[in-house]
Parts: sequence; structure tokens; C-alpha cells
Amino acid sequence: MATTWLKAVHRTTSGSIAAALKRTLEYAQNPAKTDGGILVDSYECAAATAVADMLLSKRIYEQISGCNQRRRDVLGYQMRQSFAPGEVTPEQALELGREMALRFTKGRHQFVVAVHTNTNSIHSHIFFNSVTLDCSRKFRDFGFSAIALRKVSDMLCLEHGLSIIENPKLSRGNYADWLGDAKPPTMRDKLRDLIDEKLIVGRDFGEFLVSLKKTGCEVKVGKHVAIRLPDGKKNIRLDSLGDDYTETAIRERLMGTRTATPRVKIDGGADRKTAEYMAAVTEQNAPSLLIDIQAKVRAGAGAGYEQWMKIFNLKTAARTLLFLQDNGIDSYDDLVKKSSSSSDSFTAVRAKIKDVEARLKEISELQKNIGTYGKTKEVYAAYVKSGKNADFYEENRADIVLHQAAKKFFDAQELKGKLPSINSLKLEWATLDVERKKLYAEYKKVRELHLSLATAKANTDVILGKTNAPKKTRERGAL
Repeated sequence: MATTWLKAVHRTTSGSIAAALKRTLEYAQNPAKTDGGILVDSYECAAATAVADMLLSKRIYEQISGCNQRRRDVLGYQMRQSFAPGEVTPEQALELGREMALRFTKGRHQFVVAVHTNTNSIHSHIFFNSVTLDCSRKFRDFGFSAIALRKVSDMLCLEHGLSIIENPKLSRGNYADWLGDAKPPTMRDKLRDLIDEKLIVGRDFGEFLVSLKKTGCEVKVGKHVAIRLPDGKKNIRLDSLGDDYTETAIRERLMGTRTATPRVKIDGGADRKTAEYMAAVTEQNAPSLLIDIQAKVRAGAGAGYEQWMKIFNLKTAARTLLFLQDNGIDSYDDLVKKSSSSSDSFTAVRAKIKDVEARLKEISELQKNIGTYGKTKEVYAAYVKSGKNADFYEENRADIVLHQAAKKFFDAQELKGKLPSINSLKLEWATLDVERKKLYAEYKKVRELHLSLATAKANTDVILGKTNAPKKTRERGAL
């Protein structure tokens, strides 16, 4: 079973960049551990001159960006991939290490991979340069990058028929990461949560600040609005909390013209950049439908295409297994239950969206007719007062016809008595529009889960021999 490990490499307090790179790469390429240097490979650099090649990239990066390599800047990253004794040959480990590095770095960074055979378990050491191949930027580590690396490694191992650890535990690493869900929220986290709680569409900004003061907060209004929490030691400016928490953004949210992007937390601590990377990794591992190879062969597929289909199906089966593992599905009955439940959720959210959009359309029509009715009311009253004079009608035909059409609309809607105010309709429309945006975000999420579960179930049915290979069909789930 393969395990992975990731660590940033810095220069030492007294050492140079070249010395730090040389020390790391010499350890990885130690001939005594790599079968005399045979078990060493590289990408976009020569293993023997990797230090010089990477230093050149860093110098070009400094010239392009104007950023100097400071003492604590990351020079590169070490990755390690270990295998259970007897599971792979050194040559296979070298191939897997290279492929893992290519996938994780997306082929954008120089790297050296070396397989060590001096221990009971074969393992590879990979070092990749922090600077990209075009020397325009650097790789920035992100929270829980070890999880992303493990997913890449697991996917690769499953594709090659190797075992993986089903419930791995992260190393202790950074203390905050180790705490996970138990990590206490920062003052800024608390303030964002309080703002989200007190922010009600329809309130004006002054009322919103009063609601914060009632919780014991100290509010300072000047060139910048700053707030100090009851248990806080200093003021926190709104514009330091993120794009959705500036004074302008909060005013827009209060008016209903802006919807805040949900703050993403993974295992209690990951930021949005982490979520985006993890989503990309998850998308790569999403299952696709298996191909019915026999049907394709009968249809005249050639030997080359048949071989491609076999490889595709192997990778698809691996993705399906990873998907089931990531979603905590450990039995076929559980898969059937979750697939059915996701279908019901998908249908329910779609129905809610249609109801909200129908009401938004009604409000728009109502606002339009109320406005028309108010603008033409005096003209129509004068027309009635004239005894519905024909000449008066011809002179004011457009206003009279519009007024009558608005009245007809109200009758059709069975609106009697006092009409709702434009302001109340605007508030309802803004509230519903916020709800619609939230529903669309939920719709996208449940639709993707619904499709993935349906695909995983279809693949599992084929793998278990419960049905024939499924035909690829297009999901007709658009609204």
C-alpha cells in the first residue's frame, strides 16, 4: 500500500540557496541507495546538473518578477511515496514517482525523482523546483496539500492495480492543521460570523451597525468602519475581512443586490484556494461510465482501440472505487440508497427553483402594471369624468389602453382593494433573488453528486455483474 509525504525545503540560516539545493538533491540521488544512480530520473532538467538548472530558473524568476529569494522563501518541495514490501519493483516505483510528480505539478515544474532500495520498503524521493518552467511564478503550498497529493497517488496506484490505505491519517505537521475542527476561530472569523448573522436584507447600514452594538461590539465610523468584538483587544477594519465584508459589499448585501460567496472550510481549516485545488483533484477522480468493450468489438473496433478501451475501463474502475471511498460508501445497499436519495434531492431543488422563478416573474409583472396603473390613473379618471368622450379617448388613447390593461391584469390576479406597494415588492424580489442564487449553488452541487452517484452505481452494477454495460446517455437535468 502506498503512502505519501510532502515537505517544503528552505535554505538554512547560514547556508546559500545552492548549498540547500545540493544537500537535498545529493541525499535523494545517493548512489548507495539508488542502485549506483540507475534509479534516478528527472523532468525538464538533467539529474547530474539539476542544482545548476534550478538555480538558473530562480535567477530568471528574480529578473522577471523583481522578487529576491529571501531567507525563509521556499526553494522547492520534497515528496515521498512509499510502498509495502514486495508490492512493486524499483523500476515500477520510479515510473510511479515520475507520474505522480507530473500529475501533482501539472508538468509545470522541474523535478528529480530517485528510488531508494536500502530499506525494507521501496520508496521514492521527489524534489520539485518552486519556480515554474516559464520562470514567471512560484508554486504556493496550500492547506491540506498532503490530502491532494494522497488522492493523486491513490488514483495512480489503483490504475496500476496496487493497494492503498483506506483511512490514512495525516502526520502531525503544523499544529493548527493538526487541531482541525478543534482549532479555535480567530477574531476575524468570529466577526465574519457575527456580520453574517446580523445581516438581514432590507435593513439599512445604520440599523445593521446598531444591531452589532447591541451584541456588545464597539463600532468606530470614520474614513474606514472598524469594529471591536466584546472579547477583542483591538479594532478590526471591515475592509480587512475580505471582498464580501467591505462597507460597500455589506451595503449591497443589505439591499439584496449582492450575494456573499460561501466561506469554505475543509476539515476545519482549509481556505478557498485549497477548496479550489481539492475540487480540481476530485473532478479528476469523478467516475465516468464504463465502455462496453464487447459491443464495440462487434461493431468493428480495431485492436488499438480495444486496448485503449481496456485502459480506459481500468482507470474508470479506479475512479469509481476512489469516489465510493471518498463518500463513505462501503456497501452496495448504501450506494443504492444514496443514489436514490440524491435523485430525490436533485428533483426537490429543481422544483424549488422553478417556484421561486415563477414568483419572481409574477412580481416583475405586478410591479410593471402597478407602475403603469399609477402613471395613467389621472388620465383615466378624467376620461371617466368626461363621460368617456370619444374625442378625449382619441387624444389619450395610449394611456387609457394601458390603464385598462393594468386593471384587467389585477382582475385576473384577483387583486382587490389596496395594491401592494412597490417598495414591498422590491424587498420581496430582492429576498427571493438571494434565495434563487443560493438554490442555484445548491442545484449545481446536488446535480453533480446525483450524476456521480448514478454513474458509480451503473459502473458498480457492471463490475458486480448485476447488469450489462451501460450506454452513455446525456443527463437531461437543465432547468
